[in-house]
Amino acid sequence: MIPSGFQVELSHGRYTAVVTEVGATLRELRHDGRPLVAGFDADEIRPNFRGAVLAPWPNRIADGRYTFGGQEWQLPLTEPARGNALHGLVAWVRWEVAAQSDSTVELVHSLVPFSGYPHALDLRVRYELDDAGLHWTVAATNTGDAPAPYGTAPHPYLVAGAGRVDDWSLELPAAEYLEVTDDRLLPVSVDKVESAGFDFRTPRPLGDIFIDHAFTALTAGDDGVARVNVRAADGGGVVCSWTAAECPWVQIHTADRPGEPGHRIGLAVEPMTCPPDAFNSGTDLIVLAPGQQHATTWTIAAL
Repeated sequence: MIPSGFQVELSHGRYTAVVTEVGATLRELRHDGRPLVAGFDADEIRPNFRGAVLAPWPNRIADGRYTFGGQEWQLPLTEPARGNALHGLVAWVRWEVAAQSDSTVELVHSLVPFSGYPHALDLRVRYELDDAGLHWTVAATNTGDAPAPYGTAPHPYLVAGAGRVDDWSLELPAAEYLEVTDDRLLPVSVDKVESAGFDFRTPRPLGDIFIDHAFTALTAGDDGVARVNVRAADGGGVVCSWTAAECPWVQIHTADRPGEPGHRIGLAVEPMTCPPDAFNSGTDLIVLAPGQQHATTWTIAAL
């Protein structure tokens, strides 16, 4: 059995993509054969969260504990080394294909309530290729009878071209970042990007900088869209874009894993509806009423 499950191949014009059953994961995305994301082999267990869907929360929940509806809940500690609940509940589950064409696939998963998250959600992920790139939509409907806390994000590692992160430049339209603890990467306070050397509002080389932080105070274009551009030395590259009002946060990670094959091979760009530990802080936390649906879309395209 293939560890990532069945593979769905998509194509449109100059773009191709592969989506997997496990995690509704984006395993490959190419433009004229050039990788736009760091992928993995079909017979390989997905490295970490590379290309996964993060729901019903992105990033970390401290100690896996949170209070909602007047009660305290305990989630599994899926990042045991740091004592956190990481990246939601659906990154390692099997999804079902609900609809498919040459350029589009929709996958669904029904999240079953359990003691740590006693809420029923119907989740739907849609991938669509067109001339503008890959459109990646995550939708959630609360099918339970009580309000449910919710957040979501994608987890692609963008690839600008030849080389690694050190060889690329970044344009990130964020004025603030979330300072974190060094050991558990939990939020401390919001600060200006200049204070940490994280000001990429004007494109500049990444070099050997380490980043694993959430950014906010995004500057959108006249169309309301925020864009993160990553470029290689030859001027080519990749862009991730989304409606800034829907995802006011974006996690950037330089994929630092010394000694591993995946060390700095791609730049994680994760537009988030809420910051880390939002189940505790309440910052930009979505609360889905019974029957309510929430949907948001990100686009990845070649430059």
